[in-house]
Amino acid sequence: MLNYITHGNMQAGPGLLIAHGLYGSARNWGEIAKRLSEDRPVVAVDMRNHGDSPWFDTHGYEDMANDLAEVIGHLGGAWDVLGHSMGGKTAMTLALTHPEKLRRLIVADIAPVAYDHSQIQYIEAMKAVDLSRVQKRSDALEQLGGVDDPQLQAFFLQSLDVANRRWRLNLDVLAAEMPKILSFPQIDAQFDGPTLFLSGADSHYVDRAYRPRIKELFPRAQFAKIPGAGHWLHAEKPREFEAAVSHWLTVTAAG
Repeated sequence: MLNYITHGNMQAGPGLLIAHGLYGSARNWGEIAKRLSEDRPVVAVDMRNHGDSPWFDTHGYEDMANDLAEVIGHLGGAWDVLGHSMGGKTAMTLALTHPEKLRRLIVADIAPVAYDHSQIQYIEAMKAVDLSRVQKRSDALEQLGGVDDPQLQAFFLQSLDVANRRWRLNLDVLAAEMPKILSFPQIDAQFDGPTLFLSGADSHYVDRAYRPRIKELFPRAQFAKIPGAGHWLHAEKPREFEAAVSHWLTVTAAG
């Protein structure tokens, strides 16, 4: 089963499960999860081939959705699910294939469509780091060529296990499965629960042209944008992101 981190009072009943994006981890969501847990239990998972979760030879959305379903089954009840990017596609797949596991769905800056912008360059940058020369994170930073954004540098280095000189990412499988990660499965189903597509106003991942397809799969979909944020909206505008999620969960609680 996936590794996960709990926040808040887990005896308070089903709460919110968070699924991170590609190259992320449960720990990336620590501050947001902690703030959201003031009103509900929050569980943040390490997706397969990430963090402290098991490594597998596959990384398709049906498999990842089944991973989340197993965690929710272990926790008990139906949960609200929040997913960002790859985690958002996984959450959508979960909602379409295991609707009984969800109460509500929040999809952060991703749509149920295939994209053509590969993330393989970041795998190549991480694989190029000579881990035998790494004794501290700054040693890896000096070798992380091709990644000039300080925010992305810090993000990737969070997945570096310095003590054991290894990445907490199954880079070979993520590279091999990149076509699946960029795609979205064809599923003949709908999720009729409340759904929020929360995007960065400066991001192009949830284009207006995708809305008809979104509405086909998620008829109750609502849309909101966070000003001044791009694809990494939760990292760029964490307080605004947390406030938007918390407000939506509150106003839809009766539904």
